[in-house]
Amino acid sequence: MPTSHSLRSKRVVITGAGRGIGLATAHVFLTRGARVVIGDIDLDAAEASAERLGAGTIALPLDVTDVASFDTFVGKAESSLGGIDVLVNNAGVMPIGPFLELSAQTEARSLQINVLGVLTGMRLALRRFVAQGHGHLVNVASTAGLAPIPGGVTYCAEKAAIIHATEAARVEFGSDRIRFSCVMPAFTNTELVSGTAGLKLIRNVEPSEVAEAIAEAVETGRKDVFVPRVLGPLLKTQPLLGRHIRDVFNRRTGAYDTFLTIDHSARAAYDARVENS
Repeated sequence: MPTSHSLRSKRVVITGAGRGIGLATAHVFLTRGARVVIGDIDLDAAEASAERLGAGTIALPLDVTDVASFDTFVGKAESSLGGIDVLVNNAGVMPIGPFLELSAQTEARSLQINVLGVLTGMRLALRRFVAQGHGHLVNVASTAGLAPIPGGVTYCAEKAAIIHATEAARVEFGSDRIRFSCVMPAFTNTELVSGTAGLKLIRNVEPSEVAEAIAEAVETGRKDVFVPRVLGPLLKTQPLLGRHIRDVFNRRTGAYDTFLTIDHSARAAYDARVENS
């Protein structure tokens, strides 16, 4: 049975927290007594969110693709909080659509954010956690990292990389006092899924549900965090059924259409923000 750790007075740093899952996660940690620093490439959004959150929340600029920016962010967060107990690597983007239509520029930017940015955060946090002898690293991946989704070739690859990077780091650094959690939400109602139809049998989850799961993982030390939890057994058993049965099931649930059948007008603002970030 996992040991429960109170979040009261935990020093928590969250990336990509100007909106969406990151913002919801900051709110949950604050309500449980933690102290929080949030970072985002959109500093105006982060500062507005910090003001709404209150409770001494600090907002700092952060470009996770810039190692110097990330290093400065973590350093300032550490100074402000007097140390770091938890890093939530949440910042991410979701380029979707036919693979052959994805521009090289968008793909490169996505890889920089979703993979290299997470690895940079891991490195910066682990240096501190190893030195102080404790810490909890939370990486936000996706169920897309375990399931083939047409129209999400790059995104699936990126999230699979984070799932395996988290597990490899756990084996290399994990102990009773340095802990790792990989969070794998289903489609979540944020800007990332704008313009998509979703699944037929599995509802979209809310950012608050993912945030609660992240907080619970830090409290209990849960390593694999599926949101909703029922997806864990489903995704783990699908490979045992064989590709044919898996593909039939996924087509019937709409999983193989949702990243290809897109309302581009509904997604235009998000796509433009990613392109220009």
